Formats: sequence, structure tokens, C-alpha cells
Amino acid sequence: MTRTSGDVRALDGGGPPSVADVDEIAAHPDPVVRNLRITHCYHRLSRAPADRTGGSANWCTFAVWASKQVGQTIRQEDPARVLDRVLTSSPEATAAVDLLLHSLRRAVPRHVLEHADRSVRRAVVAAARLDVAGEASARGNLKVFEEIAREFARFLAETADDVDGFSAALRPGEPPEGRRYLRQAFTRYHRAMSAVDPKERAELLLLANLEIGLHEQTRLQPEITAALQAPLIDPRDLERRLLDLLLPGNRVVKWLRRVLLTVLGRRTPVRLAVERLADQARAPARRVVTEHLMTMALPGGELLDLSVDLSAEFPPLLAHLTDPELLALLHTIDPTTDSLLDTAARDWSDLPDRMHYIADLFRCHAYRADLLEPPFTPQQVADLTSGRLPTGRL
Repeated sequence: MTRTSGDVRALDGGGPPSVADVDEIAAHPDPVVRNLRITHCYHRLSRAPADRTGGSANWCTFAVWASKQVGQTIRQEDPARVLDRVLTSSPEATAAVDLLLHSLRRAVPRHVLEHADRSVRRAVVAAARLDVAGEASARGNLKVFEEIAREFARFLAETADDVDGFSAALRPGEPPEGRRYLRQAFTRYHRAMSAVDPKERAELLLLANLEIGLHEQTRLQPEITAALQAPLIDPRDLERRLLDLLLPGNRVVKWLRRVLLTVLGRRTPVRLAVERLADQARAPARRVVTEHLMTMALPGGELLDLSVDLSAEFPPLLAHLTDPELLALLHTIDPTTDSLLDTAARDWSDLPDRMHYIADLFRCHAYRADLLEPPFTPQQVADLTSGRLPTGRL
């Protein structure tokens, strides 16, 4: 990967990124590198409005840590490790692996079968198609960035004197195609930056964050659904992977493989064992992907489980809300307003369920200072600037 002048400009810390910087990052062909640069760019975008609102969190502040978490799915780091561990500890999956190996005992050398259980689990992990979940996550990461980050960069560059002109360039109408919520949100950010009353500013910022969050999550619905539905584990795909692994070879071996699967049109014990293994692994694979997507790592090693109620508190300025528009929006997205009861998301593919959690997350952590810290070390940023993949925990 060759470093260009644009790469350096888009990654250095000299002021907020420009629209051209955002466009350049969005055009990067490698989803892994692009995600890392997106995450760093969100951090730089978040600092400028935060500096003008007393260190309050804006939508980009939360986007930093969401994008960093998405990066693990794109790189398929944790899900593959966790799924292998779950399959190892599952009595049902272990029994299915043993049944498969037993059904192959007449066709595969004993010394191969004696050490094949781990290889079989690896084949199951590969057949779970975690890469599809990663691809869906990468598409969502890019979709949101090239739209909302671009508007943040344009907002920071253009709205000093003409917020109305800025908003007029945003398409009216409801999401996913319309940008009504973005028009409203950036107008509120502009007001918040000049607000004298701290409570007025806090409520304007929360309302703007929620409006962008609602637009973002509506736009992301197809990608979230695709990521959650990815690990289907097709038995035929698993069958092919297993036999390629355990019975590689010439034409005679390929004929033997066909005989192992069907005889006179009937499924053999091998094929039935593969189907049982695929069936036993399907639910754990879905659970692993779902749990990973419903986790958010925050600074300091804190890990939020989005399926568990938030344990934080509302900051004093947001404990009792008065802005009528903010109260009206919360009435539609937060069924337990002024309470963290039932914050937990039961189904992350359900938009209202997600928004309930996000509403309380944004409200509770509006003044959490460590969210404004860089997501990567100076060395990792230097590596990205130099065209290298950063080392260490990402």
C-alpha cells in the first residue's frame, strides 16, 4: 500500500477532516484499512464540535467506538475464535463431530481421524460464512461514513455564517432516502455551539445526536439484517469442505466421495452426519454473531452488552428534560423515558429495539470525557499514515 499526500492529509491531526478527506477515505478499496481510517476520521470529526460545546459528546463521538467494534467483525477476529470455542464446549456439537468421524471410519485412515476433530470444527467455522457478516458490516460502515461523516465535514467547513444554506442542500423527507433528521440535527448543533445556557445546549446536543442516530439506524437496517442472518451453514458447503479436508486426492478418491454421500439416490450415514453437524452448529453460529454485533467496547476496556440494561446514570443536565421537541422524539423511540428499565435490546435486527438502547446510551454518556480520547495509539496512527496495517490490539 503506497502512501499518498492525500493519505497523510486524511490521517494527520491538523484540524478537522475536509470533505475531500472523507471522500478519499471512503474510496479506499481495502475494507479493513478503510474501517481503521474511518474510525480515526470519526475521532477527528468529533473533536471540533466537542471543543465548541464544552466537551459534550456528539454523534461522531459515539461513532468512533461503534466503528472500532465493527472493525472486529470486518476482520473476523473475535467471532471465529468464539465460535470455535463454543463448538468445542458444546456437548451436542461434540457428539455430532464424533458421529461424523465414526461414519467416515471405513474411508479415512485411522491416523487422520484420530486428530481430525479440530479440523472439522475449523471447517464448520469456515462454512458459517462469518465473512458474509463481515462484508455486510463493511458495507454498513462505509454507507454511514460516506453520508454522515461527509455532512459533518461540510458542516464544520461551511456553517459559520449560513446554516440555512447548509441545510438546504440536504434532501427533505423521511429516511432512509430523505434527510429530514440530518437537516434538523445540524441546525441544532449550530444552535448548541452558541448557546449560553448549559442545559439548553445539553438538550440540543442530545436531540441532534438522537436524530442522526435514528437516520443512521434506519439506513443501516438492510446491512444489520444481512449480518445477523449470515451464518446459515449450508450442509452441502460443509460437506464439500470436510471431504476436501479429509479425502483430498485423485479421480478415484472423488468417486469414493460421491459414494460416501449417496447410494442409489439415498443419503448415506456420512451425508446424514454432515447434515446433523450443520444443524447442531447453526444455532451457536447465529448466537455468536448476534452477541458480537450486540457488544460495544468503550475506552478503558469496558464492554457494553447491548442485551443487558444500561447500568449508568443520566447526567445532571439531562436528568429532567424540558425541550418539547426532544421530549416528543423520545416519546416515539424510548418507551421507558426517564428510566433505564428494559433498556436492553432483545432483537438487534429490530429498529425500535435498537433505538431504545441507543437513546439511553447517548443520554447517559453525553459527558463521558474518555469517549473523546483517540481510538488508536500514536504509533498505530503513524502506521496508517505510512501505509502499514497497525500492530497491537485494534
